[in-house]
This record gives sequence, C-alpha cells and structure tokens, in this order.
Amino acid sequence: MPDAALLHVRNPGTAEPLGQIEAMTSERVAAVVDLAQQGQRAMAALAAHDRAALLQRIADLIEAERDDLAVLLAAENGKPILQTRGEVDAAIRIFRGSAAEATRLFGRQIPLDAVPGLERHLAVTIREPLGVVAALVPFNYPVELYAHKAAAAIAAGNAVVVQPPARCPLALVRIGELVRQAGIPQYGHQLVTGDAQVSRTLAEHPGVAAVTLTGSTAAGREIARLGALTLKKVLLELGGNDALIVCDDADVEAAARAVVLGRLARGNGQICCAVKRVYVQDGVHDAFVDALLSQTAALKVGDQLNEDTDVGPLIAEQAAARVTAAVAQLVADGARLLAGGSRDGAFVDPAVLVDVPASSPAFAEEIFGPVAPVARFSDPGQAVAMANASPYGLHAAVFTRDVSRAFTIARQLDVGGVIINGSTALRAENLPFGGTKDTGGYREGLHETALDLTRQKTIVVMEAFA
Repeated sequence: MPDAALLHVRNPGTAEPLGQIEAMTSERVAAVVDLAQQGQRAMAALAAHDRAALLQRIADLIEAERDDLAVLLAAENGKPILQTRGEVDAAIRIFRGSAAEATRLFGRQIPLDAVPGLERHLAVTIREPLGVVAALVPFNYPVELYAHKAAAAIAAGNAVVVQPPARCPLALVRIGELVRQAGIPQYGHQLVTGDAQVSRTLAEHPGVAAVTLTGSTAAGREIARLGALTLKKVLLELGGNDALIVCDDADVEAAARAVVLGRLARGNGQICCAVKRVYVQDGVHDAFVDALLSQTAALKVGDQLNEDTDVGPLIAEQAAARVTAAVAQLVADGARLLAGGSRDGAFVDPAVLVDVPASSPAFAEEIFGPVAPVARFSDPGQAVAMANASPYGLHAAVFTRDVSRAFTIARQLDVGGVIINGSTALRAENLPFGGTKDTGGYREGLHETALDLTRQKTIVVMEAFA
C-alpha cells in the first residue's frame, strides 16, 4: 500500500508513532456499504434475544481488555489515563444497556373504533430496523460515542458502518476486532477509515439508510445537505458553548470546582458539553474568581499516561494553536488573562480570563480547549439573555441555593439540558443528550437512539372482530 494511502497515528504529546491504518478511497467505502446490505439482512433476521446476547458478549470482551484499551486510547487521544478508563467503562455500560433495549422495541395497538365505520378492524404497529447505519465518530470521546451509535444500531437490528476519527482510530479498530470475535453476522459491523471524504461518501451513498454524527456544526450541515439527496435519516449531535451562571447566593467553591473539573480538566477541555462561558453575579464575582484561580493552580499538566495528570495534550498542535489564538483574541477584545494560556506543542496551560466582554466574537464561538472565560452580570435575567444569545444550545448550568430561582432560570434557558449546582459536562447514558439551535436538535441516549434507528410499520387486520 503506498504511503499516501495511510493515516499515521501518533501520540499528540510526544509525536511517538503508534500505528498506521488505511486511508480509504470513496470506491473502497462504497464497496463496504455494498457488503453491508448482506450484513443488514442477517442482522434483521436475528431475534431480539439474540441481538441482546450479542451485545452482552461484546461488552464482556471489551471489559476483558478494559485496561489495555484505556492505555491505547490515552496514548492516541491525549486524555489522561484516569479519564480514558472511565470512558471505556461507559462504553461497556452502553453495550449492556443497549442489550436490554433490544428486547424493548415495542409496537402499539391502535383503537380503530375511534373512527366511525372501522369498529371491527384491528391496527397494530411494529418496529423494524432502518437499514445500514453509518456512525461518524469524533476524536474527543471516540469509544463512548461509538458505543452510543453502534450498540443502538445493533440493538435495533441494523448493520452498522463505523468511521473512527482519523487522528485516534486505533482503540476502535481493536474494538471492531472484538465485535467480530463476539460473533456478529458477517458484514453486520464494519469500519471505514479516512478523512472527511469518507464521511461525505457515506452521507451520499443510497445504500446507507441513516447517518448519525457527533461533530462540529459545520460538519453537521454538510452531512445533512448530502444526506438529503437520498432522503436518508440524519441524526446530529453538534457543537456547544455551554454557559454556567453563578448567582449571588451560590456556593462559589462548588461553582469553581464545576468549571475546573467540567472544563479545564475533563477531556482537556475538548468536550461539546464543557463549561465554555461563565457568568458570575457582581456580589460573588471576586470570591468566585479567587476560588477558580486557586483550584486551577493545583492542576497538573503533563503526560496523559501518568496517573496524577489532570490535563494532557490536545488532539494536535493545530488544535492547541487555535485555542491560544482564541485566548489572544479575548485579550485583544478587552479581557484580562489571570492564569495560563501558554502553549507547548499540543499542551495548553489551563487559562482563566476575567472582564470578558459579552460582545466578543471569540466568546460567542466554541473554544475547544482548557479555557475558562468569566463575565459579570447584575441581574439573573441579564445572564439568561446572554446565555441564550449563543447560536448553540446544548447544556447550561445554574448555581444558586434558591430552588425557585433555579427552576425559573432553567425554564428560560434555550438549551437541551440544565444542570443545577453542577457542571454542564455531565452525560449519563440513560438520559436524552442533545441540544437546540446549532447543536442539531437531536437527542441521543439508550432509549432514544435505539428507537430512532427503527421505523414503524402499521398492520391493519380487516374484520378482526365479529
């Protein structure tokens, strides 16, 4: 295979080579989709209990290699090893939860006697698989987000074609081998590797019934446009610019901890649902900033394979450069940098900025790295207005001891989920996860995704009742 047809995978912190995989052409991808039609027929023929047992076997095999997969994921992705262990654990739970969902894809009995003249007929609905599902997986949480897509597709009786992230595909390549080892029908689960052209090919291919993507809003728009050409189902979970609102009766230490753990440390700041904008009421602003600076100073930046590392390298030097450029733009717009913000290769020292003008374009955009920009507000209504001004609508958080205030603000926020007295970087697999506006509108979760990857068929029995 010529070198031009390979993707080289490296440790983003050290540039150490970790492996290489094929960069597939559009023709190769189309051939995989064609084979997936055979896999689809075999998957659809599996009984629900067989799909459930298959998913349980996959979970068991992943669990048996949990530690090795976590090390491989940390090495290629840059997240600290403690976090990649947690990510693999989440994938195991998702496969087991999806096994249960495979047996709960219920239809309905619809009373036709609601319509005059149809009293003697019977209508029922059943759930059927959609067909071949293309799962486009991002780099930031590849194993967990792969599990959400692939396990749900299998649970619903679909064949799945997975595109791992180009920069960190190796853990998913190994999991793909485990899926085959678990006994999935031939061509029921395949991987296609490469760049954005692979994604476009999957979105355009008439043999793909649905595309599920977690990624940027720009990528989502392109996939939706291409998917519309063949009227396929497109499920999008896209960017976020989550706001955290700290009211003047809040526990400022807890609020600062939510920013540090949910933004600066979690995923090295590369999470769609991380805290990306912080709005603090005047009365507690200074106390909050002091707590945030103190907790940020305790973070350790370094080798992601060390047990005591809090913040590892970003996915690539280019990503880190974009983060420091955004920090510089915030400063140019009038913000003050109180901590961090420097770059060493792919490493970014966690940054805290204050006096951030709400009008700054850099504040309105999603900064994908360990940066905590802090702005002031005087009235909670003002904070809600600023939070809602974002084109994104994934999560938001509110810190207050007043339950009425908390629920009032939560209802006013135009987002998919609100966390009260906690970080926005919260995702439990049994909760619907997604947002409004440029975040895509879709909800992903154990219950939601399996249903979304099926279609309803209505069956009417004429003269069923004497």
